Amino acid sequence: MKDLGLHRPQTLAGLVVLAGVLALGATVGVSSIAGFDAIAHRLLHVHWFWLPVAFGAQVVAYVGYIAAYKGVATAEEGPELKLPHAAALVATGFGVFVLAGGFALDEAALTRTGLTRREARERVLGLATLEYVVLAPVAAAAAGVAFFQDGVSPGLTLPWLIGVPVGGILALSLIRYRGSFDGARRRAFRAIGHALAGLALILRMATRPDLYGVAFLGIALYWVGDIGCLWAALNLVFAQPPPLAELLVGYATGYALTRRTLPLGGAGVVETLLPLSLGWVGIALAPAVLAVVGYRVINLWLPLIPAVAGLPMLQRLGHRRTRAGVA
Repeated sequence: MKDLGLHRPQTLAGLVVLAGVLALGATVGVSSIAGFDAIAHRLLHVHWFWLPVAFGAQVVAYVGYIAAYKGVATAEEGPELKLPHAAALVATGFGVFVLAGGFALDEAALTRTGLTRREARERVLGLATLEYVVLAPVAAAAAGVAFFQDGVSPGLTLPWLIGVPVGGILALSLIRYRGSFDGARRRAFRAIGHALAGLALILRMATRPDLYGVAFLGIALYWVGDIGCLWAALNLVFAQPPPLAELLVGYATGYALTRRTLPLGGAGVVETLLPLSLGWVGIALAPAVLAVVGYRVINLWLPLIPAVAGLPMLQRLGHRRTRAGVA
Protein backbone atom coordinates (compact mmCIF):
# COMPACT_ATOMS: atom_id res chain seq x y z
CA MET A 1 0.00 0.00 0.00
CA LYS A 2 1.31 3.36 -1.03
CA ASP A 3 1.40 5.17 2.31
CA LEU A 4 3.36 2.32 3.90
CA GLY A 5 5.83 1.91 1.04
CA LEU A 6 4.66 -1.60 0.19
CA HIS A 7 4.67 -0.75 -3.49
CA ARG A 8 8.44 -0.26 -3.61
CA PRO A 9 10.43 -3.47 -4.20
CA GLN A 10 13.59 -1.92 -2.79
CA THR A 11 11.77 -1.01 0.42
CA LEU A 12 10.40 -4.53 0.80
CA ALA A 13 13.80 -6.06 0.16
CA GLY A 14 15.42 -3.73 2.67
CA LEU A 15 12.89 -4.63 5.38
CA VAL A 16 13.36 -8.35 4.74
CA VAL A 17 17.13 -7.97 5.03
CA LEU A 18 16.81 -5.88 8.20
CA ALA A 19 14.48 -8.44 9.77
CA GLY A 20 16.85 -11.24 8.80
CA VAL A 21 19.80 -9.47 10.38
CA LEU A 22 17.86 -8.83 13.60
CA ALA A 23 16.61 -12.43 13.80
CA LEU A 24 20.04 -13.88 13.05
CA GLY A 25 21.79 -11.58 15.50
CA ALA A 26 19.34 -12.45 18.27
CA THR A 27 19.66 -16.17 17.57
CA VAL A 28 23.45 -16.04 17.60
CA GLY A 29 23.39 -14.05 20.83
CA VAL A 30 21.12 -16.51 22.64
CA SER A 31 23.04 -19.46 21.12
CA SER A 32 26.26 -18.12 22.61
CA ILE A 33 24.62 -18.37 26.03
CA ALA A 34 23.38 -21.91 25.34
CA GLY A 35 26.74 -22.98 23.92
CA PHE A 36 27.46 -23.59 20.25
CA ASP A 37 28.62 -27.15 20.96
CA ALA A 38 25.28 -27.98 22.57
CA ILE A 39 23.49 -26.45 19.59
CA ALA A 40 25.57 -28.47 17.11
CA HIS A 41 24.94 -31.70 19.07
CA ARG A 42 21.19 -31.16 18.90
CA LEU A 43 21.36 -30.62 15.15
CA LEU A 44 22.66 -34.17 14.75
CA HIS A 45 19.46 -35.59 16.23
CA VAL A 46 16.63 -33.82 14.44
CA HIS A 47 13.35 -35.74 14.14
CA TRP A 48 12.22 -34.53 10.75
CA PHE A 49 8.83 -36.24 10.81
CA TRP A 50 7.66 -33.49 13.20
CA LEU A 51 8.25 -30.84 10.54
CA PRO A 52 4.97 -31.39 8.62
CA VAL A 53 3.13 -31.45 11.94
CA ALA A 54 4.51 -28.01 12.80
CA PHE A 55 3.68 -26.72 9.33
CA GLY A 56 0.13 -28.08 9.49
CA ALA A 57 -0.43 -26.50 12.89
CA GLN A 58 0.66 -23.13 11.53
CA VAL A 59 -1.74 -23.47 8.60
CA VAL A 60 -4.51 -24.04 11.13
CA ALA A 61 -3.35 -20.92 13.01
CA TYR A 62 -3.51 -18.77 9.88
CA VAL A 63 -6.97 -20.06 8.93
CA GLY A 64 -8.19 -19.20 12.42
CA TYR A 65 -6.71 -15.71 12.34
CA ILE A 66 -8.22 -14.98 8.93
CA ALA A 67 -11.66 -15.89 10.30
CA ALA A 68 -11.11 -13.68 13.35
CA TYR A 69 -9.77 -10.80 11.27
CA LYS A 70 -12.70 -10.87 8.87
CA GLY A 71 -15.16 -11.15 11.75
CA VAL A 72 -13.85 -8.06 13.55
CA ALA A 73 -13.30 -5.97 10.41
CA THR A 74 -16.81 -6.54 9.07
CA ALA A 75 -18.69 -6.45 12.38
CA GLU A 76 -21.63 -4.09 12.73
CA GLU A 77 -21.25 -1.48 9.94
CA GLY A 78 -17.82 -2.66 8.88
CA PRO A 79 -16.51 -2.86 5.32
CA GLU A 80 -17.28 -5.61 2.87
CA LEU A 81 -13.99 -7.49 3.08
CA LYS A 82 -13.64 -10.46 0.77
CA LEU A 83 -11.91 -13.57 2.06
CA PRO A 84 -8.87 -13.28 -0.27
CA HIS A 85 -8.32 -9.69 0.88
CA ALA A 86 -8.52 -10.75 4.54
CA ALA A 87 -6.05 -13.57 3.87
CA ALA A 88 -3.64 -11.17 2.13
CA LEU A 89 -3.85 -8.68 5.00
CA VAL A 90 -3.23 -11.37 7.61
CA ALA A 91 -0.23 -12.81 5.76
CA THR A 92 1.29 -9.38 5.10
CA GLY A 93 0.64 -8.07 8.61
CA PHE A 94 2.36 -11.08 10.15
CA GLY A 95 5.36 -10.57 7.90
CA VAL A 96 8.34 -8.25 7.96
CA PHE A 97 7.04 -5.65 5.50
CA VAL A 98 5.89 -3.03 8.01
CA LEU A 99 8.40 -1.32 10.26
CA ALA A 100 5.63 -0.03 12.51
CA GLY A 101 4.06 -3.48 12.95
CA GLY A 102 1.19 -5.34 11.32
CA PHE A 103 -1.51 -3.32 13.06
CA ALA A 104 -0.29 -0.17 11.28
CA LEU A 105 -0.90 -1.94 7.98
CA ASP A 106 -4.33 -3.04 9.16
CA GLU A 107 -5.35 0.50 10.04
CA ALA A 108 -4.24 1.88 6.68
CA ALA A 109 -5.90 -0.96 4.78
CA LEU A 110 -9.21 -0.70 6.60
CA THR A 111 -9.23 3.06 6.00
CA ARG A 112 -9.03 2.34 2.28
CA THR A 113 -12.15 0.18 2.53
CA GLY A 114 -14.21 3.20 3.54
CA LEU A 115 -13.81 3.35 7.31
CA THR A 116 -12.78 6.56 8.97
CA ARG A 117 -9.37 6.57 10.59
CA ARG A 118 -10.99 6.37 14.01
CA GLU A 119 -13.20 3.44 13.01
CA ALA A 120 -10.25 1.61 11.50
CA ARG A 121 -8.11 2.15 14.59
CA GLU A 122 -10.87 0.93 16.88
CA ARG A 123 -11.27 -2.27 14.85
CA VAL A 124 -7.53 -2.86 14.82
CA LEU A 125 -7.40 -2.41 18.59
CA GLY A 126 -10.48 -4.59 18.86
CA LEU A 127 -8.60 -7.34 17.04
CA ALA A 128 -5.67 -6.94 19.46
CA THR A 129 -8.13 -7.07 22.34
CA LEU A 130 -9.70 -10.23 20.97
CA GLU A 131 -6.27 -11.90 20.95
CA TYR A 132 -5.77 -11.23 24.65
CA VAL A 133 -9.39 -11.84 25.64
CA VAL A 134 -8.84 -15.45 24.61
CA LEU A 135 -5.16 -15.97 25.49
CA ALA A 136 -4.83 -14.08 28.79
CA PRO A 137 -7.44 -16.02 30.84
CA VAL A 138 -6.02 -19.31 29.58
CA ALA A 139 -2.50 -18.19 30.43
CA ALA A 140 -3.65 -17.09 33.89
CA ALA A 141 -5.34 -20.44 34.52
CA ALA A 142 -2.20 -22.24 33.32
CA ALA A 143 -0.12 -20.04 35.63
CA GLY A 144 -2.35 -21.09 38.52
CA VAL A 145 -1.65 -24.75 37.77
CA ALA A 146 2.07 -24.16 37.19
CA PHE A 147 2.35 -22.15 40.42
CA PHE A 148 1.98 -25.34 42.45
CA GLN A 149 4.48 -27.31 40.37
CA ASP A 150 8.15 -27.55 41.24
CA GLY A 151 10.65 -25.77 39.03
CA VAL A 152 8.43 -22.89 37.94
CA SER A 153 9.42 -19.55 39.39
CA PRO A 154 6.67 -17.48 41.05
CA GLY A 155 8.17 -14.55 39.17
CA LEU A 156 6.86 -16.18 35.99
CA THR A 157 3.40 -17.17 37.23
CA LEU A 158 2.40 -14.38 39.62
CA PRO A 159 2.34 -11.63 36.95
CA TRP A 160 -0.29 -13.66 35.10
CA LEU A 161 -2.23 -14.57 38.23
CA ILE A 162 -2.35 -10.96 39.41
CA GLY A 163 -2.10 -8.94 36.20
CA VAL A 164 -4.89 -10.59 34.21
CA PRO A 165 -7.75 -10.17 36.73
CA VAL A 166 -6.57 -6.73 37.83
CA GLY A 167 -6.16 -5.57 34.23
CA GLY A 168 -9.55 -6.99 33.28
CA ILE A 169 -11.33 -5.28 36.17
CA LEU A 170 -9.59 -1.98 35.41
CA ALA A 171 -10.48 -2.10 31.71
CA LEU A 172 -14.12 -2.99 32.39
CA SER A 173 -14.43 -0.22 34.97
CA LEU A 174 -13.04 2.38 32.55
CA ILE A 175 -15.02 1.35 29.48
CA ARG A 176 -18.04 3.45 30.39
CA TYR A 177 -15.82 6.54 30.43
CA ARG A 178 -14.17 5.91 27.06
CA GLY A 179 -15.80 8.97 25.51
CA SER A 180 -14.12 11.29 28.01
CA PHE A 181 -10.71 10.43 26.52
CA ASP A 182 -11.63 11.73 23.07
CA GLY A 183 -10.78 15.35 23.72
CA ALA A 184 -7.64 14.66 25.72
CA ARG A 185 -4.62 16.72 24.75
CA ARG A 186 -2.14 13.98 25.44
CA ARG A 187 -1.85 11.35 22.74
CA ALA A 188 -1.49 8.59 25.33
CA PHE A 189 -4.92 9.36 26.80
CA ARG A 190 -6.53 9.40 23.35
CA ALA A 191 -4.92 6.02 22.70
CA ILE A 192 -6.54 4.70 25.89
CA GLY A 193 -9.90 5.89 24.61
CA HIS A 194 -9.40 4.12 21.29
CA ALA A 195 -8.35 0.92 23.07
CA LEU A 196 -11.44 1.05 25.27
CA ALA A 197 -13.59 1.56 22.17
CA GLY A 198 -11.98 -1.55 20.69
CA LEU A 199 -12.81 -3.47 23.85
CA ALA A 200 -16.40 -2.21 23.69
CA LEU A 201 -16.66 -3.54 20.12
CA ILE A 202 -15.48 -6.98 21.23
CA LEU A 203 -17.93 -7.00 24.14
CA ARG A 204 -20.80 -6.13 21.80
CA MET A 205 -19.69 -8.91 19.48
CA ALA A 206 -19.65 -11.32 22.41
CA THR A 207 -23.35 -10.65 23.01
CA ARG A 208 -24.15 -11.80 19.45
CA PRO A 209 -22.54 -15.24 19.10
CA ASP A 210 -24.92 -16.03 16.25
CA LEU A 211 -23.28 -13.30 14.14
CA TYR A 212 -19.77 -13.02 15.52
CA GLY A 213 -19.04 -16.31 17.25
CA VAL A 214 -16.79 -17.32 14.36
CA ALA A 215 -14.37 -14.51 15.26
CA PHE A 216 -13.92 -15.88 18.79
CA LEU A 217 -13.60 -19.43 17.52
CA GLY A 218 -11.12 -18.23 14.91
CA ILE A 219 -8.79 -16.54 17.38
CA ALA A 220 -8.96 -19.59 19.67
CA LEU A 221 -8.01 -21.74 16.67
CA TYR A 222 -5.13 -19.37 15.96
CA TRP A 223 -3.68 -19.78 19.43
CA VAL A 224 -4.13 -23.56 19.38
CA GLY A 225 -2.39 -23.78 16.00
CA ASP A 226 0.46 -21.45 16.90
CA ILE A 227 1.16 -23.15 20.22
CA GLY A 228 0.86 -26.50 18.46
CA CYS A 229 3.49 -25.35 15.97
CA LEU A 230 5.88 -24.51 18.80
CA TRP A 231 5.16 -27.84 20.52
CA ALA A 232 5.92 -29.73 17.31
CA ALA A 233 9.10 -27.67 16.83
CA LEU A 234 10.24 -28.71 20.29
CA ASN A 235 9.69 -32.35 19.37
CA LEU A 236 11.54 -31.71 16.12
CA VAL A 237 14.77 -31.10 18.05
CA PHE A 238 13.96 -33.83 20.57
CA ALA A 239 13.32 -31.44 23.44
CA GLN A 240 10.88 -32.91 25.92
CA PRO A 241 8.04 -30.34 26.05
CA PRO A 242 6.99 -29.42 29.58
CA PRO A 243 3.48 -30.10 30.88
CA LEU A 244 0.83 -28.15 29.01
CA ALA A 245 0.33 -25.55 31.74
CA GLU A 246 4.03 -24.71 31.84
CA LEU A 247 4.26 -24.62 28.05
CA LEU A 248 1.34 -22.18 27.90
CA VAL A 249 2.95 -19.90 30.49
CA GLY A 250 6.29 -20.00 28.68
CA TYR A 251 4.67 -19.29 25.34
CA ALA A 252 2.48 -16.47 26.61
CA THR A 253 5.40 -14.87 28.44
CA GLY A 254 7.51 -14.97 25.30
CA TYR A 255 4.61 -13.30 23.51
CA ALA A 256 3.88 -10.57 26.04
CA LEU A 257 3.43 -8.53 22.85
CA THR A 258 2.11 -10.49 19.90
CA ARG A 259 4.17 -10.59 16.73
CA ARG A 260 1.48 -8.60 14.91
CA THR A 261 2.01 -5.79 17.39
CA LEU A 262 5.79 -5.78 17.12
CA PRO A 263 7.75 -4.15 14.29
CA LEU A 264 8.91 -6.44 11.48
CA GLY A 265 6.85 -9.36 12.74
CA GLY A 266 8.80 -9.38 15.99
CA ALA A 267 12.09 -10.24 14.25
CA GLY A 268 14.85 -10.24 16.84
CA VAL A 269 12.48 -9.82 19.78
CA VAL A 270 10.75 -13.20 19.59
CA GLU A 271 14.05 -14.98 18.86
CA THR A 272 15.38 -13.53 22.10
CA LEU A 273 12.44 -13.71 24.49
CA LEU A 274 10.81 -17.00 23.52
CA PRO A 275 13.86 -19.29 24.05
CA LEU A 276 14.51 -17.61 27.40
CA SER A 277 10.90 -17.98 28.52
CA LEU A 278 10.95 -21.65 27.50
CA GLY A 279 14.09 -22.03 29.55
CA TRP A 280 12.26 -20.55 32.53
CA VAL A 281 9.75 -23.42 32.40
CA GLY A 282 12.43 -26.11 32.35
CA ILE A 283 13.50 -26.59 28.72
CA ALA A 284 17.24 -26.64 28.14
CA LEU A 285 18.31 -23.51 26.30
CA ALA A 286 20.03 -25.25 23.37
CA PRO A 287 16.95 -27.16 22.15
CA ALA A 288 14.79 -24.14 22.99
CA VAL A 289 16.87 -21.98 20.63
CA LEU A 290 16.66 -24.54 17.81
CA ALA A 291 12.93 -25.09 18.35
CA VAL A 292 12.28 -21.35 18.14
CA VAL A 293 14.36 -21.16 14.94
CA GLY A 294 12.24 -23.90 13.37
CA TYR A 295 9.06 -22.31 14.66
CA ARG A 296 10.01 -18.91 13.24
CA VAL A 297 10.96 -20.34 9.86
CA ILE A 298 7.44 -21.73 9.64
CA ASN A 299 5.42 -18.85 11.12
CA LEU A 300 7.46 -15.87 9.87
CA TRP A 301 9.67 -16.66 6.89
CA LEU A 302 7.65 -19.20 4.88
CA PRO A 303 4.52 -16.96 4.92
CA LEU A 304 6.52 -14.29 3.07
CA ILE A 305 5.73 -16.18 -0.13
CA PRO A 306 1.91 -15.78 0.06
CA ALA A 307 2.40 -12.32 1.56
CA VAL A 308 4.34 -11.12 -1.48
CA ALA A 309 1.78 -12.74 -3.76
CA GLY A 310 -1.01 -10.90 -1.95
CA LEU A 311 0.48 -7.41 -2.17
CA PRO A 312 -1.16 -6.55 -5.52
CA MET A 313 -4.51 -7.59 -4.06
CA LEU A 314 -4.13 -5.07 -1.25
CA GLN A 315 -3.74 -2.30 -3.80
CA ARG A 316 -7.22 -3.10 -5.09
CA LEU A 317 -9.03 -2.70 -1.78
CA GLY A 318 -12.15 -0.68 -2.49
CA HIS A 319 -14.52 1.57 -0.58
CA ARG A 320 -17.44 -0.73 0.06
CA ARG A 321 -19.46 -0.85 3.25
CA THR A 322 -22.02 -3.39 4.29
CA ARG A 323 -24.77 -3.14 6.87
CA ALA A 324 -25.20 -6.89 7.02
CA GLY A 325 -24.89 -7.99 10.60
CA VAL A 326 -25.55 -4.63 12.27
CA ALA A 327 -26.03 -5.32 15.96
